[in-house]
Amino acid sequence: MGIGDEVRWELPLQDFGRNAILVAKQILVQKVREAERERAYDRVRAELRAGRQAYVICPLVDAGAVAQARAATEEADRLRAGPFAAFTVGLAHGAQKGDEKREAMSRFASGETDVLVATTVVEVGIDVPNATVIIIEGADRFGIAQLHQLRGRVGRGTAPGLCMLFGEPTSDEGIRRLEALTQTTDGFRLAELDLDLRGEGTVLGTRQSGATDLRYARLARDRRELAQARQIARRTLRDDPRLTRPEHALLRAAVQERFHDIPRLLDA
Repeated sequence: MGIGDEVRWELPLQDFGRNAILVAKQILVQKVREAERERAYDRVRAELRAGRQAYVICPLVDAGAVAQARAATEEADRLRAGPFAAFTVGLAHGAQKGDEKREAMSRFASGETDVLVATTVVEVGIDVPNATVIIIEGADRFGIAQLHQLRGRVGRGTAPGLCMLFGEPTSDEGIRRLEALTQTTDGFRLAELDLDLRGEGTVLGTRQSGATDLRYARLARDRRELAQARQIARRTLRDDPRLTRPEHALLRAAVQERFHDIPRLLDA
């Protein structure tokens, strides 16, 4: 499926703008135009007037927590003065003092705040069943796991949730990442897709993404076989920690060759 293709669910929703993808329970998922962003805000305002609440998640900023906090503050000020001037807008970000951040989240949870502008500090640990819509800005800058967690902030009550992802992916990986979120709500399936997109990294090293160091096996495809291999390895090392038995001579030589940069590995 291309990023511009439609996925129709039960509840129809109109085209909102070219740089957004809409994801939610029972909605139309479609590439939309940025020029129609105001229509997305109309949908949020309709939810707010119905007594619901909304999140606006600010995009990730490479410059660090201070820059992230500044961007979130500017976005909250913009929304207070513009699209959500008729509503109460709160702010939560990682650079706030603990008490200030907890107060912002508490006010949102109690319903005193209509819209909470936040960074990923709300990714987990906040449960507001009355929140039905979330806008994620710069969604292409987030990983699948983060997007899945953020999406889960809405639709926690009796009303369906709506997640609007705004972003301009510039790579096939970015496009596939956003598409993945539109195709399933299964966390395990998304984790597999994320692993496929990022790469497995090194099983015997510290790199957590990119090319694998496994010659034949693949983590996503061969989980059962790898788990069995681990059990066999544990049992073998328990019975023969230094691999000195004759039947383990070839295995000992292979281990020493593979880990030649770790002196006396099997003699420790």
